[in-house]
Amino acid sequence: MFTPIFDESLRFFTELLSMDVVEAGDDSACLRTWDDYEVFSLRLVAREEAGVGRVGLRAASPAALWERVKAIEDRGLGGSWGEGALGRGDTYSFSDPDGHPLDLYFDSDRFSPSEAVAPALKNQGQRRPNHGVGVRRLDHVNYLGANVEANRDFVVSVLGARPTEQIQLDSGAIAGIWMTFTNKGYDLVYTHDRTKTRGRLHHVAFAVDQREDILRGADLFLEDGVFIETGPHKHAIQQTFFLYVWEPGGNRIELVNAGARLVLAPDWSLITWTEADRAKGQAWGLQTIESFHTHGTPPVPHLETD
Repeated sequence: MFTPIFDESLRFFTELLSMDVVEAGDDSACLRTWDDYEVFSLRLVAREEAGVGRVGLRAASPAALWERVKAIEDRGLGGSWGEGALGRGDTYSFSDPDGHPLDLYFDSDRFSPSEAVAPALKNQGQRRPNHGVGVRRLDHVNYLGANVEANRDFVVSVLGARPTEQIQLDSGAIAGIWMTFTNKGYDLVYTHDRTKTRGRLHHVAFAVDQREDILRGADLFLEDGVFIETGPHKHAIQQTFFLYVWEPGGNRIELVNAGARLVLAPDWSLITWTEADRAKGQAWGLQTIESFHTHGTPPVPHLETD
């Protein structure tokens, strides 16, 4: 994740979200949530503009990795192999149809906690933090897409995701698609970018244990002067309890409850939400605010209000 004000963003993630620094340089830091099994969860990098860099997807096995790479190259969308990020082995880098950079890898080091953060429960990544919100894991990434359907087709047919819910406009166009690689309701989301700009980020979401952690987060953000965009409230789509804020660099961050819906049916039927459904607002009636349709990173100031 890129930020134009590195120190302020770093403080947001470490002091307010309770993430730990596992490796740092002058203009970057690798951060981890307390229950991630991998070495790090997010790499924060100083850049002139906010936005998202590479999102890494771990394959289920070495064979699955090669299968997906072959599928990408068979589509004529080939990328390249290179050295992986911290704690990761050989990595295949490519882009989706919208230009978002992605990585595929399998080899990954398991995080080994020091004595200072070793948990009492051995099936936990590390000791639960006693400050801030205490985000447990990276939950999902929501991209803005100039063409939601092209990205959906790529992620489903080439990367092997399952679509679980979608928004379909009266015109028939798909304005949003929620997809999963696991048994969570969703891991990767594409929603329509009204600015028609390619390669932007809508938000990155972190999961907490319970709704009360999100309510605590709202108070902490209020006290710290963090911009609260919308929530706390409950989504109709996926039924996630949520809170959206903008971290100091301008990237939208969502907090969600870790107990969100699971997709356990192997023959899950795609759920479609219409414009009439969406006009009813979120689950408890809150209307989706205008900035939710326009703000993304990198920002497009002269287009975001169109």
